[in-house]
Amino acid sequence: MKRALLIVLDSVGIGHATDAADFGDEGADTVGHILEERPETSLPNLERCGLHAARSLAAGDETPKSDGVDSAWSFGSMREKSVGKDTTTGHWEIAGTPLDEPFATYKEFPPEVVQALEEACGFSFIGNYAQSGTVILDELGEKHLETGKPILYTSADSVMQIAAHEEVIPVEELYQICKYARHICDKLRIGRVIARPFLGQPGHFERTSNRRDFSLKPPPNVLNALNDRGIPVVSVGKISDIFAGSGIALSHHTKSNAEGMTTIEDLWLDGDFEDDHLVFVNLVDFDMLYGHRRDVPGYARALESFDSWLGDFLSKIRRFDLVIITADHGNDPTWTGTDHTREQVPLLVHAPGLKGSLGTRETFADVAATLTDWFGLDPWPVGRSVLTGQG
Repeated sequence: MKRALLIVLDSVGIGHATDAADFGDEGADTVGHILEERPETSLPNLERCGLHAARSLAAGDETPKSDGVDSAWSFGSMREKSVGKDTTTGHWEIAGTPLDEPFATYKEFPPEVVQALEEACGFSFIGNYAQSGTVILDELGEKHLETGKPILYTSADSVMQIAAHEEVIPVEELYQICKYARHICDKLRIGRVIARPFLGQPGHFERTSNRRDFSLKPPPNVLNALNDRGIPVVSVGKISDIFAGSGIALSHHTKSNAEGMTTIEDLWLDGDFEDDHLVFVNLVDFDMLYGHRRDVPGYARALESFDSWLGDFLSKIRRFDLVIITADHGNDPTWTGTDHTREQVPLLVHAPGLKGSLGTRETFADVAATLTDWFGLDPWPVGRSVLTGQG
């Protein structure tokens, strides 16, 4: 049995991309700036897997020192080929489908779009402007409680977000509103509709862990190719949402990094699999709780928590397993605004016979090419496998 584990550390970028200036992000460095502001942050297990060496590659060092990197691990940095820096774009490229055209973004949604949504779901909305998800609760949360109207807003990403207090609009009803919105947003090429439930009282509103993403259906990708060959893809976290369920055989929704890491262990050690399979994981807390909120101490603690878990998990990886740790974009908590940052991402790989530097990869799709190579499928048409260079 061949198995693979792909972990996406949501937003854990390692230095600005070569085209970062086009996105207003030249100089951004999520991990680097966190370590500068919190030098006491300790990530020994990620360093064992090559994180420091990958950061050196991202900074332009073509021959980074690999002292301290475990001989079972290889390291590289990856540049995004797609025109975008959002979650959906990053994950789709990881799965082998870079985007030549960015998703549509809005500062506010056109009146005809709002009208169509109101007619479809039977609610009228308040808001309809771009704002941080926590700030908009301060601005409109009380009005929502008074009127019962859901809050409609967006951000710099290609998203339509709909927020509602769980005691005013039950979570399942909010999800149904978002499903109506998803149909409307398909025509507009908006990447995601996000349900944003919250609780609390004015001045003390807090978003809950019942967030759900409703994504545009992706083009055919490596997940479909694997499933078509009878190799199930088991998703953990919001992976199934990001891919609109396409190519996913079994989904485990989780509400936190901690739950996600526990689920990885359960699947890896006790999963009822007798044949080849891929476990595909997104750990979202880095981005959702700390990156967008520009919380450097919180982000540092989340990295340390993952590192501590990784230290125990490393001993559970078999010599002949494929494990890939990477990210989908950056979200530098020291940067201006609350948006993602255009960065390179780490590529940390455990595979039999593979060690040392993987260099700087020109597309996230090298992950997809590596997966098809690992499982014996036809070479993926985009990207190059880190195992054999095929693709």
